[in-house]
Amino acid sequence: MTVSSPHASLAHCVRHFLLHCNVERWLAFGYKANHTGTQIALGYLGYALLGTALLAMPFAHNGQHSLIDHLFNAVSALSTTGLSTIDTASGYTFWGQLVILLLIQVGGVGFMTISSFVLLGITRNHLSEEKSKVFGSQFAFPAGMEIAAMVRNIVRFAFGIELAGVALLYPYFVAVGESNALWSAVFHSISAFCTAGFSLYPDGMMHFATDVYVNVVVLLLSYLGALGFIVMTDVMRKAKCRTHRISFTTRVIVFITCALTVWGSVHLFFLEPTLQSHPTGERLLLAVFQTVSALTTVGFNTTDVSQMARVSFFVVAILMYIGASPSGTGGGLKSTTLSAIYAFTKNKLGLKRDVTLFGNIIPKYRIDQAFAVLAFYSFVLLTGVYLMALFENAHTDFLDIVFEAASALGTVGLSSGLLGSVSLGGKCTLIVLMFVGRVGVITIGNIMFARAKRHKAHRSDIVV
Repeated sequence: MTVSSPHASLAHCVRHFLLHCNVERWLAFGYKANHTGTQIALGYLGYALLGTALLAMPFAHNGQHSLIDHLFNAVSALSTTGLSTIDTASGYTFWGQLVILLLIQVGGVGFMTISSFVLLGITRNHLSEEKSKVFGSQFAFPAGMEIAAMVRNIVRFAFGIELAGVALLYPYFVAVGESNALWSAVFHSISAFCTAGFSLYPDGMMHFATDVYVNVVVLLLSYLGALGFIVMTDVMRKAKCRTHRISFTTRVIVFITCALTVWGSVHLFFLEPTLQSHPTGERLLLAVFQTVSALTTVGFNTTDVSQMARVSFFVVAILMYIGASPSGTGGGLKSTTLSAIYAFTKNKLGLKRDVTLFGNIIPKYRIDQAFAVLAFYSFVLLTGVYLMALFENAHTDFLDIVFEAASALGTVGLSSGLLGSVSLGGKCTLIVLMFVGRVGVITIGNIMFARAKRHKAHRSDIVV
């Protein structure tokens, strides 16, 4: 007869508890939705409210702040946006900053990914059908890839890159005399990889505007987060097996990302007046950083975006609108959606029957989905712009409103300067836009129109 040790008994109790508890159900206020998208939205809502409650605690913040501001910052962190109505460095204590960082991590990697990773370690490669469906709805992943493998790849990749970021930033911060070097390295590494844009410096990354080393590290972290786990999984497979062929999706993502980076950087380098006074090297660094910041939706700024020329403002807004790539930490319309729409337009104008890109035929259902995302994403953005225009001062620059709404929905975090004086109605509008951007317009659209499936449709004609 063997007697189990107290440690073994405790481990058994913890394992039993984790197997039978459902954290997502708790976050969803005990509600079990038939639609996986609804479960995801309720889960993020639960995290947002929990984060708000923690930030509102006396030990988490300095000074007097309204509950709506704490909610705004909690949703901004969870959605990895970076817009903030309270300065993170001075407005929150270490504990408040830790809450923000945890929300960023949950939002960047996904709460279902983290909980699924824990359960996989306990159950040894087994996930419930319910959890698998919800995870599949939260992340798009290649056909044929097991969910267990995808979960492990996402978590290992995310934490590995973040640790590498800390290892690169910490010694440098110590060398240049930054206070709280370790905490700053951890915070900015996670914030950059999760494309969150939160900073411990009041002026954001303008603190390191001409620092090549910090700029390069942050750009690499932002790119890796925005390119997405599909690309990284593909690259890792290629590294392990030379005969592995890089997927069509990866090639499209890399091509679109590089093309947009070059376009934005060239425009800002040659045509943005506020950068022309800088030496050539610094001007190139500023142009590339600001372009990547908008495109990856990381939202850091090394120059005052609000002072840019209107045409540059518009270019940055377009980059924010397009955004990052699927299965990554960034937001926006997504590069693959843009590529599908471009391929459809090019082929149809050329009177071709099939829609092809790089010699590959794009399935019709992918084209349909791309146009649906474009239409609904644009509708949500226009609705947000309309509401903000109603709430804000009549003399507020309209392009500033468009920029702020695009930044919120794309979960970018760059600001036109309007955020400092935004009204209560404007804050609420931005909160909703950030939340929709985090949950995903496809998921929100599915939730809104799922009931339409229950009603029988009648065929009729319409002139178009």
